[in-house]
Amino acid sequence: MTKLLWLDARDNTAPFPDPALALREPDGLLAAGGDLSPQRLLNAYRQGIFPWYSAGQPILWWSPDPRAVLYPRDLHVSRSLRKTLRKGEYRVSFDTAFTEVIRHCAQPRADGLGTWITAEMIAAYCRLHQLGHAHSVEAWHEGVLVGGLYGVALGHVFFGESMFSRRSDASKVAFVHAVTVLRDAGYQLIDCQVASAHLSQFGATLIPRRAFIAQLDTYCEQAPPGDPWRPGPEEEAGHG
Repeated sequence: MTKLLWLDARDNTAPFPDPALALREPDGLLAAGGDLSPQRLLNAYRQGIFPWYSAGQPILWWSPDPRAVLYPRDLHVSRSLRKTLRKGEYRVSFDTAFTEVIRHCAQPRADGLGTWITAEMIAAYCRLHQLGHAHSVEAWHEGVLVGGLYGVALGHVFFGESMFSRRSDASKVAFVHAVTVLRDAGYQLIDCQVASAHLSQFGATLIPRRAFIAQLDTYCEQAPPGDPWRPGPEEEAGHG
């Protein structure tokens, strides 16, 4: 593909191009334009595509190759993090503060990440949350939200989007708790999008895009396994 396909914002049912046509540089850039309606977002995730762009840019759609994934059964927890988990200083909840989590994730950070979550993105994912497709995991310390993550669930797959931490290991505790609960509920795959040292420490690995999409064809078509997202009393984080 020598130029990007532009998606029509007036037709959120229009198909995405084949991810195999994505650019090699920048890796995975597939299409531009369109909108962030629930239908288009869900269609994108189902095909291994996600939006990622900065304020002032058109919506950009990506499907990198290789793809970073974590199989819940392969979760690795370091010795130091196990110690933190055993202390039980954080409490973890599901879907009790989605808007607050995504807004925290959107705040600029020292590593430069987070600023890509625009006001348009926040509104779109809050809408997905209201429809039951987007979910959050929260870490609390003395009643204050200090870490968390959010993403999209389809079938037996959780597509991770972003996480934040305002206290040491808070996001890590939320992540380990989330993966453990999802594993126990029957989820088979967690999409981590692109590789990072942070995710590799938990056991994330790289697989070819074609293999990732083939797994989506299997796992996304299965009925959701249980309901780990049901909000309830905050639980003391002691998994690991």
